Amino acid sequence: MLIDWHQVYASVWRSHSGKLKPVTRLDPVRLKELKGIDKQKQALLDNTCHFINGKPSNHAMLWGARGTGKSSLIKAVLNEKAQQGLRMVQIDKDELHHLPEILDSLEDADPQFRFVIFCDDLSFEEGESSYKPLKTLLEGGLELPPEHVRLYATSNRRHLLPEKQSENQLSGLVDGEVHYADSLEDKLALSDRFGLNLSFYPANWDNYFAIVESLFAGLNVDPQQLHEAARLYAMGRGSHSGRTAKQFYQYYRAGLPD
Repeated sequence: MLIDWHQVYASVWRSHSGKLKPVTRLDPVRLKELKGIDKQKQALLDNTCHFINGKPSNHAMLWGARGTGKSSLIKAVLNEKAQQGLRMVQIDKDELHHLPEILDSLEDADPQFRFVIFCDDLSFEEGESSYKPLKTLLEGGLELPPEHVRLYATSNRRHLLPEKQSENQLSGLVDGEVHYADSLEDKLALSDRFGLNLSFYPANWDNYFAIVESLFAGLNVDPQQLHEAARLYAMGRGSHSGRTAKQFYQYYRAGLPD
């Protein structure tokens, strides 16, 4: 089935059928709902606007602690810019070998659309080679990478491939310049292909409470009682991230009167 990108904003790759499946229920998250990551929001939004407008733009890697809003930010950018022609295709890390087929399917799409390939939780273990198809999109080979496609990925790792201490020991300074060991150089090169790298760190308590308050906006809840309940919930989870705040909302909201 060919996707009508005039009606569909996003799709996911289904490997069993070898097709893109339209997303009919998009996560409605908006940029204004994301607290404590203003610099990251602006950087990714600016890059996306440049991409949509045909200006120079970069592939983007969002890396850092879990539950800090990396995936939500990418989805919120889609919701913000879909009306301006932004479209998104999600592919799992384990399906990256299908990436060339996906790029081929987008090649003849209406030129008014700009596509972001979204890969969530991107990282590779020692010995994995499934990252190699990424080079087709990030740098191309004999065929240049498509101008109307960018890759936005999230990861808990700064570098997508694991580094060994022994590899760092083989690196050294030569005339004041760092020279990495060959094996480490290859691993760093993958992350370096993303022109935009945005780091995310665990929220402090003030940001956590700000996220909670935004989720409960418009509801008749005592702020002091809400903060205390949110604090106890976070302590029980061992995390006070944005994800924890959303989970707390689901937990606490169910007990409130309609």
